[in-house]
Amino acid sequence: MSIEIKKSEKPIIYEDAKKMMEERLLKVDLNKSDELIWTLEHPDIYTAGTSYNEKDILDKSIKILETNRGGKITYHGPGQLICYFVIDLKKRKKDIRNFISIIEKTIIDTLKFFNIKTFSDTENIGIWYKDKEQTKKVAAIGVRISKWIAYHGFSINISNDLDKYKAIVPCGIKDKGITNLKQIKDQDYKELEKKLVEIFISNLNK
Repeated sequence: MSIEIKKSEKPIIYEDAKKMMEERLLKVDLNKSDELIWTLEHPDIYTAGTSYNEKDILDKSIKILETNRGGKITYHGPGQLICYFVIDLKKRKKDIRNFISIIEKTIIDTLKFFNIKTFSDTENIGIWYKDKEQTKKVAAIGVRISKWIAYHGFSINISNDLDKYKAIVPCGIKDKGITNLKQIKDQDYKELEKKLVEIFISNLNK
């Protein structure tokens, strides 16, 4: 199973990324294209998944883009690593929960490499970090399945502006916070992207 690894240096507009993933999905389904793992950043944007609630928009002046991924409202922007994918579950396990577990393990294992201990939560999707004050989300996951092909992806907060989250109830969760890696541990994360892709491929091939 061949997976193309794509890295975009310049920020990619959300709608353009979504269109490209949908086109790739159709080709993968017809065995006309390799699967894809794609790392990038988005310019500032708030997106709403299929289960969002309008009550989660606290600042009514912001623009929200409704999308077909799973999940609720989140923010994307500079300083946040996005990892999109188009992965054919027909060639692996037709098990959505198992695939989500692979994503969770990939993020947790990657952050462990940087000496940051994080965990998943069966009730609140995403990857979490517990500091002295509260439990805070450091990575968000939003996946859609079509024709047993998984696409969309996940994001890891590295050095993004956390004030942007004040306009929304991130992922509809009110009693937990949001953080980024620079707040948790101020160190060099240049190798994070490369390590993440390595671990993701390894976990997919197990």
